[in-house]
Amino acid sequence: MANLHDIERRINSVESTKQITRTMQMVAAAKIRHSMERVEHATPYRNAMYELLSNLSLLGETNAKLTKPHDEIKNTLLIVVTSDRGLAGGFNSSVRRSADKIMKECKAEGKNVTVAACGKKAIAYFKYRNADTVLAFRDLSADPRVEESDTLTDYCIEKYTAGELDEVFVLYNHSKNAAEQQLIEEVLLPINLASFRPEGADFNYGAITETDQDDADIQGSFEYEPGEVEVLDQLLPEYMAGYLFYVLIDSAAAEQAARRNAMKNATDNANDMIETLNRVYNRVRQGAITTELNEIVGGAEALED
Repeated sequence: MANLHDIERRINSVESTKQITRTMQMVAAAKIRHSMERVEHATPYRNAMYELLSNLSLLGETNAKLTKPHDEIKNTLLIVVTSDRGLAGGFNSSVRRSADKIMKECKAEGKNVTVAACGKKAIAYFKYRNADTVLAFRDLSADPRVEESDTLTDYCIEKYTAGELDEVFVLYNHSKNAAEQQLIEEVLLPINLASFRPEGADFNYGAITETDQDDADIQGSFEYEPGEVEVLDQLLPEYMAGYLFYVLIDSAAAEQAARRNAMKNATDNANDMIETLNRVYNRVRQGAITTELNEIVGGAEALED
């Protein structure tokens, strides 16, 4: 059994670790508010863009460049969003596992896979695995910039329209709330307008069935100038840039929430360990005192004899 000095030294070590994890928990909790505010401010633009695309989706088939699938899928890009720092539980590992799974599936189908890594954890991971990283962004995971999403958008559109990319996936953690994160895997390119179509809608230029609404809005046809394809060719790049920026700030909020949860669990575990070590310390101390008393009593009895 360890002596009192060793147990006391371990208690002090755990106490120091608990102070660090407690401080990191408080810092992450403060950063969550800032991250969630950015998400809330970006949400109206996102909702307006989705509403506009939902109207355009009622047109049916379109010849817009970013919505047309290529005849053959040979080249795949994965946009992988992680954090620059660790100590966030399974935040980064879940995204990397998903990326590995998709890469294996694509390679089994004979596709060439490249990676756009956002965050040091993704950059280091794919560098270690000798993956082809075409874009890398570091030191921006906690505070993303619009320039980052614009660079990703420009690269994807340029390569997709040139035929050098056939599909683009986005992998990131969505912040459902301050306590839970959800792994998201979405296809960014080609853009599927049907995914924006409201339930119950058909292709009659916005005719949506409103059976549960007494005062349904009067539906009519949409006219676009100079034309539907031209409007989409201008609108979809803006949608992609806005979507990717929303992904980055959403991931930043999820990162802080995951770090706060991880540091809270670490702090709780440290408290449990300190409590256990204190019990062991008291038991060892009590045993040492009992042994000393027995030695004193034994020595006194020996002197009397």
